[in-house]
Amino acid sequence: MTALEKAWYQGGIWLWLLAPLALLFYLVSALRRWCYRAGLKKSHKVGATVIVVGNITVGGSGKTPLVIRLCQWLKQQGYHPGVVSRGYGGKAPAYPYTVLPDSDAATVGDEPVLMRQHLGCPLVVDPDRVRGAAYLVEKHHCNIILCDDGLQHYRLARDVEILVMDGERRLGNRHLLPMGPLREGKWRLSTVDFVVVNGGIAAPGEHLMSLETGQLVNLKYPSKTQSLSALKKPAIALAGIGNPERFFNLLRHRQVRLKETRVYADHYAFKTGDIPDDLVLMTEKDAVKCRAFAGSQWWYLPVSAKLTEQFKQQLLEKIHGL
Repeated sequence: MTALEKAWYQGGIWLWLLAPLALLFYLVSALRRWCYRAGLKKSHKVGATVIVVGNITVGGSGKTPLVIRLCQWLKQQGYHPGVVSRGYGGKAPAYPYTVLPDSDAATVGDEPVLMRQHLGCPLVVDPDRVRGAAYLVEKHHCNIILCDDGLQHYRLARDVEILVMDGERRLGNRHLLPMGPLREGKWRLSTVDFVVVNGGIAAPGEHLMSLETGQLVNLKYPSKTQSLSALKKPAIALAGIGNPERFFNLLRHRQVRLKETRVYADHYAFKTGDIPDDLVLMTEKDAVKCRAFAGSQWWYLPVSAKLTEQFKQQLLEKIHGL
């Protein structure tokens, strides 16, 4: 976590020096929203129900496990969902680009690779989310599109908005970028259809999501698994995600002995030499970028989202009522 990010959540009077930039950010984003409301910019429909899963804060909040769980659940309800992602961190040769389970994270981004390994539905990456969503409808005949992130991507018309919030950090100091972590103001919480809180305590009107851990999976030998309680010696924990402390605290809560923690930038592209030949624990998002040079002592911890029945019922009623 950078000094700026720490100040967003722990305080720092020097942040007021950034107030003019935060005001400029507010004016530009407000003008952009007004252009869509006034019709100067157009939102495009794609011929299918569109559910946007996003946030208003910078950094990880739990969108990826939520999108995975929603896709699995929607398939159980008889829908044919598809996912469109920007593919942050990747550079595909052409767009829209269909993600396969063995796609390279350098091509499509780490989060799309992670999602595709758990999904039995089409997933495409495209910086132009309208084009990507339309491709899912036309080529894969999807009748529900989940947009991974893109709450502020107003060019894609949406039917349902789901805002995901980190239950521990919530909105930080509640200031706009760069004075705070917010992409849009707190007012946005009252305009979305659902607010899902990842961990912590859900306020009235919010829906709680919890992350359940699975067995540790060996990077080099994926068929080899073990429980956290089976670890015999202290481990090195590393994370290149939006909130690495959440991962480290989870391990400590499970009584895992950590001799070192290493923090990398979100979406960091790991390379040979970054990770020691030692007992190493990492997130699944980081693991997809280390498969090509995986060590035999490297393990990742998969997580899955658990949703309340109330949330699923209300979402189903919303979809049926469209």
